[in-house]
Amino acid sequence: RTPGPEQTGPAAPPRLPRPPKQPKPLRQPGPARAARSAKPPRQARTSARDPYEQQMLGQVGLEAGPRQARPARAARNLGRLLLTTILLLLVGAVIYAMAFLPKAGQGSKAGQRGADRTGTSGAAPGGSPTPSGQDGGRGGERNGGSAGTGAPQTTAPADVAKGFEVRTDPKGFQVAVRKGWQRRGANERGQVRYAGGDYELVIVPGRDTTARFGTDPMAYLQNKEAELAPYRTSSWASASGLRRIDVGKTAMAEGTFTWRDSSGREVYVRNLAMIHEGRYHLVLAIGPDNDRRGVDQLYEQATSAYRPA
Repeated sequence: RTPGPEQTGPAAPPRLPRPPKQPKPLRQPGPARAARSAKPPRQARTSARDPYEQQMLGQVGLEAGPRQARPARAARNLGRLLLTTILLLLVGAVIYAMAFLPKAGQGSKAGQRGADRTGTSGAAPGGSPTPSGQDGGRGGERNGGSAGTGAPQTTAPADVAKGFEVRTDPKGFQVAVRKGWQRRGANERGQVRYAGGDYELVIVPGRDTTARFGTDPMAYLQNKEAELAPYRTSSWASASGLRRIDVGKTAMAEGTFTWRDSSGREVYVRNLAMIHEGRYHLVLAIGPDNDRRGVDQLYEQATSAYRPA
């Protein structure tokens, strides 16, 4: 019997297949499971700490950053300081070189002036300062001393100042003196004198030997030269400009001296001691202390033209 439409109910939905049963996971051994369950989670460890300890750890973490940055900043500051110091030293060296070191050519000019002053081998140092002390020359013309034995020969002036002439002495040496000065012959001390008023030029051509007085002209001039005995014994005396000069094999020494002579007059003396062929040759210019320029001119002219015999 076929059921009618009113008896037919809604159709049942079809059944889906059931998924297969998954195998159960293997159980872990007891100790491993217990260890895993005993380890608290990270959050639990952090929260388990004391609040004060957590605050201190936070402050330490905040301070760690600046402390790690400090060494880098200190290194940069040290580098800047070193660079600044090096630059300052370089600038100081340049300024010192510009201010104190001699400029190019000055050393050669100074050496040339020294060579001009010492002259050639065998020549005494000399020069031509500003002419002065003309009264000494006129005094010599008026009050010239008595001439000694032998007449000196007058030669043509060889680069001497006005009012001077180069003479070849009978003793064989050559020297520049003022025109009109009279020669006083060699005395018992081996001195040849050219006098003019208060001024005097004393030449000692090889009286003392190096075998007796040594080969150091400076020691001889200061301690053994007889012409400077008044300087050594005077109660009022001074010395300056002492120096040794060596030109080739010729050794010389010169100095400036002042003393009070037996008459009480203060004298100014320029002195040169030169070794030539084992003997000392002396040139002294003597005059009043109040006219040093005049004495300097006599000395410079005499020594520049002096040639030993």
